[in-house]
Amino acid sequence: MATLILPGEWIKNWEKSGKHEFVQLCKELTEKTDHGNETKDIQAALYEVCSQVVQGNLKIDLVSAVLGEMMELRDDLPSILADVFCILDLETGALEEKNKRDHYTHLVGACLSFVPEAILKERLDPETLESLGLIKQAHQFNQKIVKIKTKLFYKQQKFNLLREENEGYAKLITELGQDLSGNITSNLVLESIKSLIGCFNLDPNRVLDIILEVYESRSEQDEFFLSLIKSYMCEPITLCHILGFKFKFYQEPNEETPKSLYHIAAALLNHKLIELEDLYVHLMPVDATIVEEHKREISEAKQIARKLVTVVLPSEKSEDKEKEKEKEEEKNEKPPDNQKLGLLEALLRIGDWHHAQSIMDQMPSFYATSHKAIALALCQLVHLTMEPLYRRAGVPKGAKGCALQPLQNKRAPQPTESFEDLRKNTFSMLCYLGPHLSHDPILFAKIVRLGKSFMKEYQTDSRPEVKDKMEILLSCFLSIADQVLLPSLSLMECNACMSEELWGLFKLFPYQHRYRLYGQWKNETYSGHPLLVKVKAQTVERARYIMKRLTKENIKQSGRQIGKLSHSNPTILFDYMLSQIQWYDNLIVPVVDSLKYLTSLNYDVLAYCIIEALANPEKEKMKHDDTTLSLWLQSLASLCGAVFRKYPIELAGLLQYVTNQLKAGKSFDLLILKEVVQKMAGIEITDEMTSEQLEAMTGGEQLKAEGGYFGQIRNTKKSSQRLKDALLDHELALPLCLLMAQQRNGVVFLEGGEKHLKLVGHLYDQCHDTLVQFGGFLASNLSTEDYIKRVPSIDVLCNQFHTPHDAAFFLSRPMYAHQILSKYEELKKAEKGNRQQQKVTKYVAACEQVMTPVHEAVMSLHPARVWDDLRPQFYATFWSLTMYDLAVPHAAYEREVNKLKAQIKAIEENSEIPLNKKKKEKERCTALQEKLQEEEKKQMEHVQRVLHRLKLEKDSWLLTKSTKNETITKFLQLCLFPRCIFSSIDAVYCARFVELVHQQKTPNFCTLLCYDRVFSAIIYTVASCTENESHRYGRFLCCMLETVTRWHSNRAVYEKECANYPGFLTIFRATGFDGGNKADQLDYENFRHVVHKWHYMLTKASVHCLETGDYTHIRNILIVLTKILPCYPKVLNLGQALEARVHKICLEEKDKRPDLYALAMGYSGRLKSQKVHMVPENEFHHKDQPARSATPASQQNGPGSAGKPAANTSKTEEGGFEDGDRVKDKSQGTTKPVNKANSTAAKVTTSNGNGALNSTKAVKDDKEKSGKEKKEKKEKTPGSTPETKAENRREKQRDERAGKEERLLREGKEKTPKADRKLDEKSGKDDKAKAGNGEPVEPARDAVKESKNKEKGDRNAAIATLKSPNPRSDSAESERDHKRRKLDSHSSPSHSSSVKDSSNELKDPATKDHAVNDREASQESKRRKDENGTNSSKNSQSTSPSCDSPLTPEKEKTKRSKSSSKEKAESVKAERASSGGKKESRHEKSEKKEKRDSAGGKEEKKHHKSSDKHR
Repeated sequence: MATLILPGEWIKNWEKSGKHEFVQLCKELTEKTDHGNETKDIQAALYEVCSQVVQGNLKIDLVSAVLGEMMELRDDLPSILADVFCILDLETGALEEKNKRDHYTHLVGACLSFVPEAILKERLDPETLESLGLIKQAHQFNQKIVKIKTKLFYKQQKFNLLREENEGYAKLITELGQDLSGNITSNLVLESIKSLIGCFNLDPNRVLDIILEVYESRSEQDEFFLSLIKSYMCEPITLCHILGFKFKFYQEPNEETPKSLYHIAAALLNHKLIELEDLYVHLMPVDATIVEEHKREISEAKQIARKLVTVVLPSEKSEDKEKEKEKEEEKNEKPPDNQKLGLLEALLRIGDWHHAQSIMDQMPSFYATSHKAIALALCQLVHLTMEPLYRRAGVPKGAKGCALQPLQNKRAPQPTESFEDLRKNTFSMLCYLGPHLSHDPILFAKIVRLGKSFMKEYQTDSRPEVKDKMEILLSCFLSIADQVLLPSLSLMECNACMSEELWGLFKLFPYQHRYRLYGQWKNETYSGHPLLVKVKAQTVERARYIMKRLTKENIKQSGRQIGKLSHSNPTILFDYMLSQIQWYDNLIVPVVDSLKYLTSLNYDVLAYCIIEALANPEKEKMKHDDTTLSLWLQSLASLCGAVFRKYPIELAGLLQYVTNQLKAGKSFDLLILKEVVQKMAGIEITDEMTSEQLEAMTGGEQLKAEGGYFGQIRNTKKSSQRLKDALLDHELALPLCLLMAQQRNGVVFLEGGEKHLKLVGHLYDQCHDTLVQFGGFLASNLSTEDYIKRVPSIDVLCNQFHTPHDAAFFLSRPMYAHQILSKYEELKKAEKGNRQQQKVTKYVAACEQVMTPVHEAVMSLHPARVWDDLRPQFYATFWSLTMYDLAVPHAAYEREVNKLKAQIKAIEENSEIPLNKKKKEKERCTALQEKLQEEEKKQMEHVQRVLHRLKLEKDSWLLTKSTKNETITKFLQLCLFPRCIFSSIDAVYCARFVELVHQQKTPNFCTLLCYDRVFSAIIYTVASCTENESHRYGRFLCCMLETVTRWHSNRAVYEKECANYPGFLTIFRATGFDGGNKADQLDYENFRHVVHKWHYMLTKASVHCLETGDYTHIRNILIVLTKILPCYPKVLNLGQALEARVHKICLEEKDKRPDLYALAMGYSGRLKSQKVHMVPENEFHHKDQPARSATPASQQNGPGSAGKPAANTSKTEEGGFEDGDRVKDKSQGTTKPVNKANSTAAKVTTSNGNGALNSTKAVKDDKEKSGKEKKEKKEKTPGSTPETKAENRREKQRDERAGKEERLLREGKEKTPKADRKLDEKSGKDDKAKAGNGEPVEPARDAVKESKNKEKGDRNAAIATLKSPNPRSDSAESERDHKRRKLDSHSSPSHSSSVKDSSNELKDPATKDHAVNDREASQESKRRKDENGTNSSKNSQSTSPSCDSPLTPEKEKTKRSKSSSKEKAESVKAERASSGGKKESRHEKSEKKEKRDSAGGKEEKKHHKSSDKHR
């Protein structure tokens, strides 16, 4: 109480000023009007003064005088002072100090004059009163109080039992039960009741109780009884107590509270006659019990779920049954009603949402609505609330709804008139309802229809002022879908109509919203509600039952069961099904077929479930070995393709998922896109195509569909249209292409850091294949406008988006074709001319218009020096054309047409097919046949136009400002190699394009050099390929070899297609100061030698790769060899060498690397089957033709001159093979011994090319070299030699012969040159005899050491072996020097007639003029070496023949011989052994020496002139 503390100065100076100040303060306090606070302040002031008296600080008489004066200030001041005395009485009574108590009693005694005794007797203790003398004895006073209280409170004054005053109560009941339909009002009845109470002395509370009883029995008369109770009742708490007693009466077991009681309680609450808080405490059960019950229900539900999911043993089953029986017995004793829920239901029935909401808030979520009666009551209230809005906006056209009567209760929620009104009460009611909306499917449908109506309004109304409201409403509808609609669908019994109705709303949401809802539904909704927990477990159990029995035979029955289960709980079902498919991929086909009974909503949920399964972070996308993708991912990808093709499921989510994964630098999921495009569009990507399929793929779309794929994927029109629409609507077409193109390198350089090389290759292939497939789909399905609008120009693609060039052109190619075609059609319409020539001209004009900007754009893709050789026009033409433009696959068209004819015939002969079906099938086949024939005709016209265009363009394709070698290098580097490994069709295209460029007689294009470069250096190309690229590279080589084999196999074909073509032009270089170069064609026989050389090079590269032991090398070369098997190997000994190496691989890899073993075994088997088609070397090319011994002493012309062009192929004016090889050797490090052999051999030839080393010689040396390598292998690893036993026996015989020759050679070293010549003649005879028997000439055994160095050694050995084909001695060297000096002082006549490439030279060797001396040969050798030195230093830039000092060649030779004296010595032996196979003896040559001396001068002069002219 002491909130006011009087200042100490007042107390000290009480008489002077304190008293006056205190009185003044009290006056101020009494004048205040502060809503009762002034009383407290006065009490505080009085308490302060009195407490000071009690403590002895103030005198009693002074204070009592002041208090007496103050009594006049207020009427109630004596009462306030009595209250203060009461407080002080309690305080002093508890104190031990007696003086304080005395002070208190004296003060009160002094105030008795102005404080009435009655008030003090009320407030003070009897003991205090006794001490004051106000009462005599405290004890008697207490007894008197008890008597009075008993009389007042416990003695009954009125009758409250019916039997005590039955007449009065009978009249009361009659009064209340009368007919109220007339003019009876509550006021009249109230007056009668009052009279009865007064007359019969009835207890008013008992009367109220009877009024409630009658109201309960006549609950329909709400208005009358409520107004009566309102008029009759005085205190709400009394009414609450009476109602509470009524509810308490029914709180016994097996008792049921009547609904009428709930109704009157609800009505009283609704009219605010009682308070809910007052009544709530009287209701049972208590809230704590309800919470416990709810928890128990959830735990029981989870336990049931666990039992359904887990496998139970028989012993456990019996125990569980016993426990369940006990529980059932316990449940038999029915607990008392939940009165709170009964009251809640009654409140909802009358529309009192406010009080109902308060009760539900006291309980756990959805506990109240889990009781069906309450759920239905709330549903009914929602029906009534949203009725007007539903009638306006939700009723479908043509539907007749039955209108609902609104509630009479004015306090009920207001009916909604607009969507905005739904936010007031309706949405909150639905949220309280939750999953239990399932009890009222009609209300479910109404809400969904309102949602649809709102979404249409939301999508059309773009006013900014309503935008915010609309967004809020949208979020409300999404919340309702999440918390109410989807959970309710789970509890509905397979209601397919509701599922479809809900899809009508959901399809208006973007897929992001839908997937969010499905995610909540699947992962969170089922855990919060006991019913949903049980439903989830039951669904999983049922799904397991169905999936165990699902087979191809019972798809229809199982599909119906799956459909039935999916209508309500699709997320749970699909989750289980997908988990099964990830384990057992053989389920995919039956599962996909069984999904035909699903609703649209279920298909959409399935798409979400698939994406969620793919994105599962807990699952590894690679197998444990980290080399292959996991099987679960492959199974899901396969399922995606099948499901999305067969059923109308939206693809946007899946495509966006793949795009997002690519953005994140992950390419695993491209497998999904690959499968989807393959299944939906029918575009298949495989490198295992047969040649027939590949041929069909070069035709039109119809031919591709019919003959280009393994599986005939029909009816893809609708599915491909859906895929196209999804890509265009969500703008994913170009981003996916660009991301895939960029990701190809990302796989290697970003993703591939820690991954296994095999996996990196697989991912790269997958990324590339998907890009090709996807690009093909876009090209064939997008309209011209759509495609052109989305694909930027080539320079933007490459420079801005950093797309690799091959991918950029791949994407742009269809655009160019579209543009050219549309421009061509435009020009045709503009000028009407039907002549073929006019059409072609217009086509060329259209090409120029479209491609000119492209030519300008490609200039920025490469440095300026590139365009010195290749024109941008040639580059763009190569990259923009396809196989469709180059050739018509007539055989493929014919094959497919014949198939269709056979089908028609089979249909006609089949008597089981019904007639109408027969007719349909025949019509289909006939229509296809006509389409194919029309397509073939169209393609023929197109190809003719394209070929004409190329014919016009070809002259300006290649500029060759540098060498032809450079041109070919750039062509291979920028065009051929990037494209030949892009796709199988591109591989074929590259080979055919090279052939076409050759056939078109393109200036400056050296066909021979191009083929040579392709076949000579495949090691690094093969090593850098992925697995699929190896397939394509192999196919490219196969097509190139096919062309070469065709030319090789038939002289007539060669003469027709190659003889007079510039691509086969070779340059023969002359020596001498006035000589020149002469161009000539490569003849047929020498072409065959060159082809043998290529085969040898392929063998060498293959053997090298197989012997590296590296996984990638071995795998790739085996793939390439398998692909080129139809054309290689054709030579028996090369085939045997390959077979031996492959056999070795089979043995080594059997237990180490099974995939290599399988590849090797497959190739080995096929190679053996090809053996019957292989021929000995002398049948492949005439190695046993007349040959000469080209000694330094005397060189010959004549019989061996048939071999000259082969040597000349390696010395074209611009560097030829020699330069090309040198560039490759220098820049790439590739080993090409035979190539170098040709070029080095050329150094000792005469000016007209009829020199010592012709192609025959080169091939022979190649053969010898391979023999040496075999022997070396034998010596190094005798135990593991790969040759067969028969081969070993032959080798032994050869070794014996070689041993004899070697002994002879050793003896001959000490002899004179004359003795050398004799030995050469003898060994030549031996070699000739061997060649006649079909045996290869074996080199000297010491020469085996040449091949000991792996690559460099091989190269050096080959150079050493082939550089000097004849034995050299000191005497021979001095003789040559003597002749060179002789040549310097004498001019010699021309012998140009010997330059001609004539077959007569072979027939009559004796008639030929052999007039070239050794000095010319040394000059030629010197010039060659000088030029080669220049070439190697200038990166294959050719120079003019050198005319320096004749000593230079000798110095170079000396230098080279010093660098490897051992090799030289061995090579000398080898050459001596092999040089004996010449027809003419040295004696014959020396006789013709003078003729050659005289002819030398003229030949030199002529060659100088021709070389100047050529330059």
